[in-house]
Amino acid sequence: MVIGACAPSLHEQTFRNTVMRAGLNPYLYYHVGIREQDSWVHSDDKEGATEKAIRLLAAGIAKARLLTPLEPIHLGAERHALVIGAGVAGLRAALDTAQQGIHVTLVEKASFLGGRMAQLNSIFPSGEAAVDLLKQLIHEVVEHPLITVFTQAKVTNVDGYIGNYEISIQQDGRGFQSDIEAEALMAACTQEVPNEFDYGITKRKVIYRACKNCYPPLPAVDWENYNGEPIQVDGKSIVLKNEPKLFNIKAGAIVMATGFDPYQPSQGEYGFSELPEVITLPQLIRFLALNHDKKELIWNGRKVRDVAFIHCVGSRQIEGVDEPQPDGQVNNYCSRVCCTATLHMIEELNKLYPDLNIYDLHEDIRTYGRGHEDYYLRVLESKARFLRFTGTERPIVMAAPSGDTHPVLVHIKDTFTYGDEIEIAADLVVLAVGMVPRTVDDLVQMLKISRGNDRFLLEVHPKLRPVETSVNGIVLAGTAQGPMNIQESLTAASAASAKVATLLGKSKVELPPFVAHVDADKCEGDGICIDICISEGALALVTFGENGNEVKRAVVTPANCAGCGACVGVCPNRAIDVQAWTLAQYEAMVDAIAMDYDFAEEVA
Repeated sequence: MVIGACAPSLHEQTFRNTVMRAGLNPYLYYHVGIREQDSWVHSDDKEGATEKAIRLLAAGIAKARLLTPLEPIHLGAERHALVIGAGVAGLRAALDTAQQGIHVTLVEKASFLGGRMAQLNSIFPSGEAAVDLLKQLIHEVVEHPLITVFTQAKVTNVDGYIGNYEISIQQDGRGFQSDIEAEALMAACTQEVPNEFDYGITKRKVIYRACKNCYPPLPAVDWENYNGEPIQVDGKSIVLKNEPKLFNIKAGAIVMATGFDPYQPSQGEYGFSELPEVITLPQLIRFLALNHDKKELIWNGRKVRDVAFIHCVGSRQIEGVDEPQPDGQVNNYCSRVCCTATLHMIEELNKLYPDLNIYDLHEDIRTYGRGHEDYYLRVLESKARFLRFTGTERPIVMAAPSGDTHPVLVHIKDTFTYGDEIEIAADLVVLAVGMVPRTVDDLVQMLKISRGNDRFLLEVHPKLRPVETSVNGIVLAGTAQGPMNIQESLTAASAASAKVATLLGKSKVELPPFVAHVDADKCEGDGICIDICISEGALALVTFGENGNEVKRAVVTPANCAGCGACVGVCPNRAIDVQAWTLAQYEAMVDAIAMDYDFAEEVA
């Protein structure tokens, strides 16, 4: 069967299923895309488009004559999933997957579960306490009998393919013999480092808990910063030692829920790290969490009266205007959640400190989600003042002259007032920083997955395969894929879980048969195809006995083959073909396209 219609990516599988229901082998069908390849691109030449459609369909018919029945590739699958990352998306993906009866191993690099959500006070648009919601989710995860949790752990090696991944996990030791010893050592420890949970505005000990009621409740040792010096407890001198353990598991699928990092402004960007009154929005969130009971907002030893928020710091960057990131690129994407997060914070400040003067400096306000626009409308009705700048003329933040009423001055060319230059005196400047992809280069290389232009992990298709990577069996959840708010992260995590359940639910995996096939009678075992293959483990030279002699032949591992055809192009004997896309089929299609046709007769 040959059908000329819209894109194969949209409806090829639909027609394959129809063919199969009719009792035919579904691979005796060929789909000709005459919409994107023809009618849409030649709308100004109807006769030419018709002629092209005839040639495309003729080529499809020529190929269909040489199609042979094929069977999908069937692989056994471990009913076990690995979830990497235990932020809100990883927790949700793990729980949803386990509730489908699939075993889950949840690996978290940090010492405690919860990720970025644990650092929030409340979430928008519901206004619910983030810690309470997260605590309930963590409780459900750790209590589920099918979920095994590893903290202070990382994936060190992955081999295999969809349905049969062999994974090595290294877990650092907690460093203590008992809970009592842990508490005593934490109390006696004196070495301090900046507290990353509070984004550096406080310090913590190298033996620590991230926050109150964190999980696991047992303190952890920061092995990266621990200086190895003895700790004195009850007259004893104790040196902590990390004793990592190695675990090997088998999993059928892998969920990447590695999360994001807040953008870290560069030295001097809007005065950051040079002026103590310039902080980021995440730092302000943590500061309020630690000082929520204070009647006045005090920063750097003085009462805050005027606050200026600056949007799009680290997002919507412009080449030639903004300093590139370490990889040479600029963050030209919108981080999506910063606008609502900023308005959410302004509303919270208005409630806590109603006497504050608040300025909102932005390029645009993008409150895209359900209920998000209400924040903008409420803040607009308050006494917050909105000013707008352009991407090429950003605000300038500088120290105020000595003896001024405020420590910082912010200069902006306000497009709301047709370019008037306005100077704002501020006690605190808050940078609404965007999201940047987390550094997981080791996992990207290990799993052979791809990044997008924005450097977040890339899905196959944003609509048709929104959580799948180009590697079968590896799916994405949450902000590993791109900027998302918590609701979207949970939805994406559930979608990833649904995909895993679809893949592993029947303990077997079915893959399309469009992989390389070797004709053993033609193969001479010279190994050129092995050298050119881009898919690790897809091709191998195997020794066989033949007529009393040992011969080498190329052998395909279908589960690892991407069907790219690189091996076909280098084989001198035409011993390799990609099933359903053979060289003979290509030649037949070329001949059909190049044939002479009487188009007038065809159209009539």
